[in-house]
Amino acid sequence: MTSERVLILVEDDEALAKTLKRSFERRDYTVLTADSHAAVLSLLGNHKPGYAVVDLKLGPESGLVCVQSLHAHNPEMLIVVLTGFASIATAVEAIKLGASHYLAKPSNTDDIEAAFARSTGDPSTPLAPRPTSIKTLEWEHIHEVLKDSDFNISEAARRLGMHRRTLARKLAKRQVG
Repeated sequence: MTSERVLILVEDDEALAKTLKRSFERRDYTVLTADSHAAVLSLLGNHKPGYAVVDLKLGPESGLVCVQSLHAHNPEMLIVVLTGFASIATAVEAIKLGASHYLAKPSNTDDIEAAFARSTGDPSTPLAPRPTSIKTLEWEHIHEVLKDSDFNISEAARRLGMHRRTLARKLAKRQVG
């Protein structure tokens, strides 16, 4: 396979992976999927993708290891890191390891393709801070703790230092996804 329109999608969330795969296939990409670093290495043995979309948090693994392996396999590959847990530290490391762009979730196929198209930096990017409400920060923290506790509400509530019913009420107001 040539690397022209071959994309490797590294995502451990099956529903998101399936959605992105279908969307990229409609745009004439050949999409290979992997849910771990080992799966990425296996795919790289037989394929030479020109594009990659990598989730930063792959269960217990870091997607940064995948970024490093993908870049080592093909330094010309355009790699976009997607994350629901964006931070300056991981953005810097992703770029150092070979990622072309770093996008916060939710991002769609249009956002990712736009990132592939922007292979150089943009000095006119505005320096405005990303507005984040306290409710959004709280929700992101709750979701991260939930994911780390395998979505066990009792365990997540213990780790968050709140009553299980309080956490259940918060979750009922906003769906986990």
